[in-house]
Amino acid sequence: MSVAADDLEFPNGTVITADGGTLIVAESLGQRLTAFDISAGGGLSNRRVWAGLKPHRIGPDGICLDTSGAVWVANAVSTTAVRVAEGGELLDTVRFSQPCIACMLGGPDGRELFAMTAPTAMPAEASASARGRIESARVGVGHADLP
Repeated sequence: MSVAADDLEFPNGTVITADGGTLIVAESLGQRLTAFDISAGGGLSNRRVWAGLKPHRIGPDGICLDTSGAVWVANAVSTTAVRVAEGGELLDTVRFSQPCIACMLGGPDGRELFAMTAPTAMPAEASASARGRIESARVGVGHADLP
């Protein structure tokens, strides 16, 4: 085992771009998506902010890619999942009934956004009752080849 990157502020969801060349990490407490180039040998380099989310008050949790290269972000501090372009522009927002913990595009044409929601992410409270849900919403763009 080796450390590929450090100084991440609560790393959470990860995706790899369709070309296999970039790893994007959701930093929940850092309120950003951070990207790394992936070398042929699997090493990471060229660390950079892919999208700053602090101005939008987004605490990214689970993430997924769509066919345009945008990232859908589960916003654990809100009842939303947002679609974000590289650079941080918000492209779309979908509201759910509870805070959104993770998301994934799927369905027959890849345009169904499935969201894992729960009333809280606090372990003691979340384990006290089974109130988690999988909710879904139809969106305008499909899933990428890789999650």
